[in-house]
Amino acid sequence: MEEVIVKDKLKEAKPFGETIWSRPLGEYRFFAEKPLAMRRLLMTNMIYALVIPIIEIFVNAYIMRRSDNPVMVAIYQLTVYTGIPLSFLINGYLLSHFKISHLYSFGMLLSGISILGMMNLTALDAAGIGVAGMAMGISFGFFWANRDFLALSVTQDSNRNYYYGLETFFYTISFIAVPFLVGYFISAAESHAWFKGGAKMAYQATAAAVCVLTVLASGVALKSRFANPLRKRFVYFKYHKLWRKMLFLAALKGIVQGYLVIAPAILVMRLVGNEGSLGVIQAICGVLTAVMLYILGRLSAATHRIYIFAAGISIFLAGAIFNGVLFSAAGVIIFMLCKVLFQPLHDIAYFPIQMKTIDVVSKLENRNKFAYILNHELGLYVGRFFGLTLFILLAFYVSETFALKYSLIVIALLQMIAWPVAKQVTNHSNQFNHE
Repeated sequence: MEEVIVKDKLKEAKPFGETIWSRPLGEYRFFAEKPLAMRRLLMTNMIYALVIPIIEIFVNAYIMRRSDNPVMVAIYQLTVYTGIPLSFLINGYLLSHFKISHLYSFGMLLSGISILGMMNLTALDAAGIGVAGMAMGISFGFFWANRDFLALSVTQDSNRNYYYGLETFFYTISFIAVPFLVGYFISAAESHAWFKGGAKMAYQATAAAVCVLTVLASGVALKSRFANPLRKRFVYFKYHKLWRKMLFLAALKGIVQGYLVIAPAILVMRLVGNEGSLGVIQAICGVLTAVMLYILGRLSAATHRIYIFAAGISIFLAGAIFNGVLFSAAGVIIFMLCKVLFQPLHDIAYFPIQMKTIDVVSKLENRNKFAYILNHELGLYVGRFFGLTLFILLAFYVSETFALKYSLIVIALLQMIAWPVAKQVTNHSNQFNHE
């Protein structure tokens, strides 16, 4: 049986160069051979991928522009991250009464409504930002809780490298094109006075476009027949030691997420320029990354994940050091290049490791897989809360410069701990899986 699987993999990988360069339609045929549920989920996420860069980059830039206070950006992200685990928990109970595709679609639609509502606030104070952030966090929670479970359900360990490689490829493409186009649109609208309200009106038009995209993505999801998780208990407080290591890995991932969700926008606005610069930098940094990701997802095996993971966090450390030493426009550009390389490399390895661990531990403990998805989000939240709180405290009690310059290096050094932990989790998952 193992010999047949190996032969199939070799047969699958052999024509890669030929199909990419000589027969481009071959890659589409390869995609078309995948299960319908997997293809539908990928198509939904591909459309929604156009929304995420606007939410993650330009919402922060909008708050920074209106308030000129990085702490307000941090408060917004803190409320976003607080809303996510809360809606994960609510989603778990609602899955007993509603179809997963409906809850998944609701999350996407709510994100569009949330961003549109925030950009129409007359006064951008802490209370308004907090409410908008909580609404966005709840929308993200419904999206990610159901997306993670569906990804776990429609894939197997043998095709997860391809699934996450293709998904991350499109996310990377969106992080190239969308920031460039939106950044240019906002800058041009302000400089050429396209709207009476200037940049604010341009942001509102962007938010309206987000709403349209969420409707399209929801439409694809609603057409799909996704199976709900089993109606079993999903809240636990004690877990297998293998899962506790995975939670530690999640907390480390959350720490860097907490910092990266605010630091890049503030660095660019402070040291480089306006939103147009932000978009151009993202575009320049991402072209080679997108192609590399697809190749990795298409050709790499499960045994390569830890090496991809290690490469990603090493690149991030290098970028943080350059930013701290130079702390200039050049340093920011190098850091952004490293960030754009780090995040997809990290994700293409991390998510399959997480899913494999859930497969293994759910069998060992005979529990609902959604229980681990919920618990994993709590691990991420702990890390995100720590990262964001650290930024707020350093910016408020020390200085904004210190928070942006030196603490990024500390965060990057902490990520190096994740390398041996991820290796242990991978080895133990393989060991238990073979027993």
